[in-house]
Amino acid sequence: MILIAGTISLDPDKVDEALAAIVPLMEGTHAEDGCIDYVLSADPLTPGCIRIFEKWEGDEAMAAHMKAPHMAAFQGKLGSLGVTGLSVDRFDGATASKVF
Repeated sequence: MILIAGTISLDPDKVDEALAAIVPLMEGTHAEDGCIDYVLSADPLTPGCIRIFEKWEGDEAMAAHMKAPHMAAFQGKLGSLGVTGLSVDRFDGATASKVF
């Protein structure tokens, strides 16, 4: 399993516009083979921060996602959202166990 965690920093006045663009991205991604979980959400404590969380079965699924039309559409909208930063980390071979 591959985990992805990160942030997109953008103009706080553009968060609603970003969330509107995120909905079709999430809908398309959830339908992809190999996607276990995929969420981009606004951080309620940090204005202008979108949190990224993804779980993938493997590299093939992630590679296909990066080429998907809904990913390209979202990336095309980033320029209009006042993005000031992007930080994404990948975690390989994560072992999961239930806490609750």
